[in-house]
Amino acid sequence: MIKQLFDLYRSLTNPDSLIHLLGTLLSGWLGYAAMFAVVFAETGLLVGFFLPGDSFLFTIGVVSGAGAVNFLTVNIVLMLAAMLGDSTGYFLGRKAGSSVFNRPDSRIFKREYVTRTQAFYDRYGRKTIILARFVPIVRTFAACVAGVGQMPYLRFLPLSICGGIGWVLLMTTLGYELGSIPFVRRNFDKVILGIIFVSLLPTIVEVVKARRSK
Repeated sequence: MIKQLFDLYRSLTNPDSLIHLLGTLLSGWLGYAAMFAVVFAETGLLVGFFLPGDSFLFTIGVVSGAGAVNFLTVNIVLMLAAMLGDSTGYFLGRKAGSSVFNRPDSRIFKREYVTRTQAFYDRYGRKTIILARFVPIVRTFAACVAGVGQMPYLRFLPLSICGGIGWVLLMTTLGYELGSIPFVRRNFDKVILGIIFVSLLPTIVEVVKARRSK
């Protein structure tokens, strides 16, 4: 299973592989639907945290720059996916309530993911809905935790919209603008690792601060 997840990750974060998929198995609107599903699953389903959100969006920007997909269309599709995913996670949290926090560890789900998200809320409050977009794992659970905490939906929704639009547009635009640079294409794997590191940096900082405070 680990190998299959790794192969999926590679396919979603390699421009040539993604272009091949979009030109063969996932051509036309089927490709847009598949990209919608990836972003929706990462933000709306509690098991989607392993999906490569930031690097995937960056790769889509590169693919868009190569002409494989329409930049405007793919951004609209993925923004909708991010916002609908957030709302799905929110209502899952409202319905599941405290059972989300009490769910036992499994091979996929770890209670640490929820407590880490709760720590973000304790620190940043409602801004977590926006800031969490740029933090792997935390963005998967942020909307759910907002639902568990009974945040009013009309207060949650504008933050979700701002976060979804900003996250998708920033990452795809970076890929669109930087993807044509020869150095980036030659060292794409390293660029992706750099994006992942930058995404994880806020979490690393929080962990270091927590250990120092202890």
